[in-house]
Amino acid sequence: MSKVETSRQTIEQNAKSLGFRPLYAQVKHQLLERLINKLWMPGDALPSEQQLAVELGVSQGTVRKALDELTNENIVVRRQGRGTFVAEHTQERALFQYFMLSPDEGKKDDKHFPQSQLLSLDSGSATHRERAALDLAANDQVWRLERNRSLQDAPLIAEKIVLPKLLFDGLDEIKPLPNNVYALFDQKFGQSIVRAEEKLKAVAAEEAYAKRLGCATGTPLLRIDRIAFALSGRPVEWRVYYCLTDNFHYVSNLK
Repeated sequence: MSKVETSRQTIEQNAKSLGFRPLYAQVKHQLLERLINKLWMPGDALPSEQQLAVELGVSQGTVRKALDELTNENIVVRRQGRGTFVAEHTQERALFQYFMLSPDEGKKDDKHFPQSQLLSLDSGSATHRERAALDLAANDQVWRLERNRSLQDAPLIAEKIVLPKLLFDGLDEIKPLPNNVYALFDQKFGQSIVRAEEKLKAVAAEEAYAKRLGCATGTPLLRIDRIAFALSGRPVEWRVYYCLTDNFHYVSNLK
């Protein structure tokens, strides 16, 4: 059986198991499976649309539509004249895709990406809330990170990150922990963050967070509660951070 026939059979089998989906959606699923299985790593160039079309036994237009969706979801990036590449978690991407605070005056740039100070890193059995957030079993273990984040030496964010320990084995051996942890998740642990859901709420600073942020107890803070998802669709990070917004605001681009 030829490679094209094998790929076509695989697409047909996926169509049956997934229910009816347009052909481009089935091709997208095939490409995602390859990314999840690390056939292509962050920064790698994908085969050309023509090569993928021949390999999968579909038209080039079908492949292009599948890649368009992956591009819109920031999973791959197109570079004019060079081709399509697996997206990397650069600091620029972290700044513009996952850091939604922007200065009241001016625009976001590399000068407005907060630096991090690790306060603690420990592990333990997941609490009920942690299990619910990360879809964990009763006996699963988690990592808990506490960080302070500052901008131009001024406190800005008090942050807590919870991660499934099984997926991030050896996290405590990485010293120093980099500022851009999403790049670390991707490169070291094979957990590429592709989307996140956030909930926002105005709160009054409790004593512990007020001390960390250098503000008075009761100061208004913005609490951001984020669940981040990997390529597989699994939630792999629960992050809660408390933000001083005296000189910053939260920006959301609605499409």
